[in-house]
Amino acid sequence: MIRKKVCIVGFYGVGKTSLVRRYVDSIFDERYHTTIGVKIDKKDVTVDGTGVSLAIWDMAGEDEIAQVKLSHLRGASGYLLVADGCRRISLDKARELRARIEEQFSSLPFVLVVNKADVKVQWEIREADLDQLRDEGWTLTEASAKTGSAVDGAFQILTKRMLAAGAVQRPADDDDE
Repeated sequence: MIRKKVCIVGFYGVGKTSLVRRYVDSIFDERYHTTIGVKIDKKDVTVDGTGVSLAIWDMAGEDEIAQVKLSHLRGASGYLLVADGCRRISLDKARELRARIEEQFSSLPFVLVVNKADVKVQWEIREADLDQLRDEGWTLTEASAKTGSAVDGAFQILTKRMLAAGAVQRPADDDDE
């Protein structure tokens, strides 16, 4: 089994923790939970016949006061960059955050997840904004932590991209299982 560290980053309140809980535990909680520091979960998956153990680092959100500690991305094989479709500023912050990550870590595989697809009629982010990102080469998906729509798919896309990049952290020893 191959081990991969995945970081979940984005503006505060975009649903990072909800996406992780939906993916790892198949649950959704309406209550807002602030992440302090980093919460680490684990999920073992098989992608294209390859066993992958994901260490998922759910990082505290960025706001005007606190910036994401990019040092937490050290050793990561890739990251999910999360925006809230209902808050345009979260996409602007995602662009800024990606630029900072690229500056420090070069080209880590990533997927932009635009959360809250279940309430798309309320979105401030327009399709033209997403088309522009696609034109710039971004891989993105519209998902809903609430309904679970496209959540597994987002992690699967990222895992495939990490495997293709070949950035293996270290193979698991048989004794580790």
